[in-house]
Amino acid sequence: MTLRDFSKDFGPFDGQTWLNCAHQGPLPKVSAEAALEAVKWKQSPFELTTERFSGVPVRLREALGRLVKVSSEDIILGNSASYGMHLLANGLPFEPGDEVLLVKGDFPSVTLPWLGLESKGVTVRFIERKGASATAAEVRSHITPKTKVFCTTWVHSFTGHVLDMDAIGAICRDAGVSFVLNTSQALGARPLDLRSAPVDAITNVGFKWLLGPYGTGFSWIRPELRETLDYNQSYWLSMQTADDLGSEDSEPGIKSGLGARRYDVFGTANFFNFKAWTASIEYLLDIGVEQIAEHDQTLVQQFVDGLDKTKYEFVSPVDSDGRSTLVVFSHVDPAKNEGIYFDMRKTGVYGAYRRGRIRIAPHIHNTLRDVDAALEFLNSV
Repeated sequence: MTLRDFSKDFGPFDGQTWLNCAHQGPLPKVSAEAALEAVKWKQSPFELTTERFSGVPVRLREALGRLVKVSSEDIILGNSASYGMHLLANGLPFEPGDEVLLVKGDFPSVTLPWLGLESKGVTVRFIERKGASATAAEVRSHITPKTKVFCTTWVHSFTGHVLDMDAIGAICRDAGVSFVLNTSQALGARPLDLRSAPVDAITNVGFKWLLGPYGTGFSWIRPELRETLDYNQSYWLSMQTADDLGSEDSEPGIKSGLGARRYDVFGTANFFNFKAWTASIEYLLDIGVEQIAEHDQTLVQQFVDGLDKTKYEFVSPVDSDGRSTLVVFSHVDPAKNEGIYFDMRKTGVYGAYRRGRIRIAPHIHNTLRDVDAALEFLNSV
């Protein structure tokens, strides 16, 4: 089996094997260089020109728009997946008696923002899923005439299962329910075309599969839904520029027609983070997300084929259908999992320990040698 080696674009890893992109993706070298350039701007503040203040977020918006196939004007710049979730939870026009539908056991960033609505008379209900991810049938059976939003994750952090976005999206559309999706454990490792995807909003971190610095993220909200938001946010740099302050008649006022930019996180220039993250997104786009998905799945297949099935059981899917880049597994004696995880780290192979199970998450920086290093240790235990 042959695989293009992208590892030269990353590191140095100093002999360590990072198979935990579902927690933190490594910064490409080109992005580290961009961050260093941003540091130099701050070292010499005269380098922080108006063009750079405006150009940094504009270029990031354009890259993210290309990534998900929407206009850059519809991208909301954030600092996490939670940013977009809170924007929706606190901005959508709920009334007492309305319902929000969630999935039991989902990642906390998906569930916690909505729970705060209960004090306003909104009912939050959970699907008690029978499998590793909510099914279309389960969603259909839980929707009521009062359900306004269904929110969940595209790829489940703790099981590695991929949600059936198309089937569930069709159900939500038929019922008039807004479908909100956290795409953080998928985007960058699998393509997403929001021109055709049956979702109404996504929110995504930047520091996992999109290889950005920590404290990065973005959201997209379908324009028709975005226009219903009632959220008191008036960031002055979305309505003025620093140059406007030089005018004698620069008294601020609320501008209309700002679109998605109205809801950007404050400090959109954010040189240290956003300049580097832009370089990461452009790096991924240059390779092509479809090619990256093939690369990642080749790594996953190597691991699935090579793991000793007499010692381990898979929690995540092993067949290519419904499989993500999060591989979750357990020793046949689950009590051994925690010790195996820590011993694996001592050998220089880094995965994750989540809810009593072991998880690896390879990405574009990894090679087949990395997978073999994990297998060599795991199969020897």
